[in-house]
Amino acid sequence: MAGPVASPADAIAVIDPNSYADWDTALDVFDRLRSETPVVRIESPDGDFDPFWLLTRYDDAMRVSKDNARFLNAPRATVFTNKTGEAFARQITAAQGEESPNLVQSLVQLDAPKHTKLRRLTQDWFMPKNLRTIEAQVRELAAKTVDRLIAAGPECDFVPLVAAPYPLHVVMQILGVPEEDEPRMLFLTQQMFGGQDEDLNKSGLANLTPEQILQIVSGAVKDFEAYFEGLAAQRRANPTSDVATILANAMIDGEPISARDRAGYYIIVAAAGHDTTSASTAGAMLALARDPEQFAKAKADRSLVPGIVEEAIRWTSPVQHFMRTATEDTQFGDVTVKAGDWLMINYVAANHDPAQFPDPRRFDATRDQTRHLAFGAGAHQCLGLHLARLEMRLLFEALLDRIDTVELAGEPRRAKSTFVGGLKTLPLRFTAS
Repeated sequence: MAGPVASPADAIAVIDPNSYADWDTALDVFDRLRSETPVVRIESPDGDFDPFWLLTRYDDAMRVSKDNARFLNAPRATVFTNKTGEAFARQITAAQGEESPNLVQSLVQLDAPKHTKLRRLTQDWFMPKNLRTIEAQVRELAAKTVDRLIAAGPECDFVPLVAAPYPLHVVMQILGVPEEDEPRMLFLTQQMFGGQDEDLNKSGLANLTPEQILQIVSGAVKDFEAYFEGLAAQRRANPTSDVATILANAMIDGEPISARDRAGYYIIVAAAGHDTTSASTAGAMLALARDPEQFAKAKADRSLVPGIVEEAIRWTSPVQHFMRTATEDTQFGDVTVKAGDWLMINYVAANHDPAQFPDPRRFDATRDQTRHLAFGAGAHQCLGLHLARLEMRLLFEALLDRIDTVELAGEPRRAKSTFVGGLKTLPLRFTAS
């Protein structure tokens, strides 16, 4: 692995979950690295993780995202983890009969041809044509969510009141999870994706060791798997029209999918299906609360709502990175990435590349951002992107119908997370119509 090497301080900034809680400082680091060494090797100052290449330019991130033959998901951990984490995952999965560097085996972790076959099982369900059949139901949920916001006003924390429960309820309805089980699903998702944050993992303890975080995440995965195996058994006995039924009875090449594949599919739909939308929703509201002029324009012209949604997804970049493994030597400018090397596609950096998005830190609902990378690209582009856009559009249409003004009522706080990130608090003050 020859080439430019990041300083120990920059290496820590890239892999430390605390860095992403300080958003502007994190963006400053990525801006500097993109300018000086856009493809740079990240090495562990104390040897606790294997080296990898960090990609900060939009063009490089897009290239790797779309080339699923030259850059694979499965050989190494798909989300950054240290040596202890990968060894732990391999130990757990080996005991289950299929050793893997990933605790969960979902669409995110798989490569072709298996990835393609599994994705086809639900792809039609998440396309716009089918989503139109649930639009009225989602619109009703959006209206009820705004009712709850108005009742709690004129001040509230937008994240636990609106941004977190609304997309959670939508995706749980799609999966057929009873409403009384939704708090459990939220708790497990926050433990799995927010294991590095003491508020989200519910430990109340800052600076947990990697081993302690692994135990929290592993426990959440086990609970998810047990819950969804029970749900699958119910759907096999009593099939309905929901996604849970599709997965419970899914066949590939004439054989039922494995319990591990089924559990991973349920988990990615349940957890990623709401946590990322929650982060983008909170990001949009933060931007509008900071910019009363843009809020007023959107209230007067609802054609701006899709732009607000798309810009929020880019600006927030809830999925902050994915890892890939090179299958052959590949040139990035003056840097040669060797076969077997590990790479980080950093979507935060790519979506704030000024070469693609002028003045990228500015939230602009009129920006032409159709090529942002927050949903990924190529074969692994987010399965639920149309659902996320639908949910957010309907919610902000309802919000703009009912709220005249909005402003910050305190300092927002971001999650400490290297993987899925976003606001964990957003204090607002608003006036209702």
